[in-house]
Amino acid sequence: MQSNDLAQLPLRQRIKARAERLFGAWGVFFKGFLKHPVMVGSIVPSSDRTIRKMLAPVPWKDVQLFVEYGPGVGTFCRPVLDKLPRNATYIAIDTNPDFIRYLRKTIPDSRFIAVHGSAADVEDIIASHGFAHADFVLSGLPLSTLPGTVADDIAQATHRALRPGGAFLIYQFNTFTTQLLRPYFERIDRGYELLNVLPCHLFWGWKAQGDSAAEHGNR
Repeated sequence: MQSNDLAQLPLRQRIKARAERLFGAWGVFFKGFLKHPVMVGSIVPSSDRTIRKMLAPVPWKDVQLFVEYGPGVGTFCRPVLDKLPRNATYIAIDTNPDFIRYLRKTIPDSRFIAVHGSAADVEDIIASHGFAHADFVLSGLPLSTLPGTVADDIAQATHRALRPGGAFLIYQFNTFTTQLLRPYFERIDRGYELLNVLPCHLFWGWKAQGDSAAEHGNR
């Protein structure tokens, strides 16, 4: 966007565009927060400590499909790709087209697929890319603030989409997630990371190994 084009935009859009231009990923993230504050949840991406702790339980050598809801500007994307096997796939789903465009532009990895869509449609999304189930699903969506039954719809769809023994990994700023996961997941592990803005609660909801709702294997 040229300077003369920028001058023609309303003040709010000029602020967003200048933030994106000046601060790169931070600008895109800030723009996304201004545009959809309920969906982004935080104005600051997760800390390195949060990322390491959240991903620690994942047995990477066994992962064929890793899914993320609300990837934003890719705070988790690069650490996940660093650990993901060469023949695995990583699908990132976001309702914000600005984030999806940014991810497609900045992550040139053949294993990575950025999808503009809803987490509630995860089953259809992974099926459209040739998978029956995901091994792990990560979410930073602010589940407690989502409207209506959306959070519960996401929890149910995620449980169905996961293979037996897989897990739903969630980081949040409150403990709402426990009651959301309890009806669907056999075991819920919890953690906490103080060195994050804001300090956040970590959850790992594990799907039962013998769950008959899905069969092991992705393809």
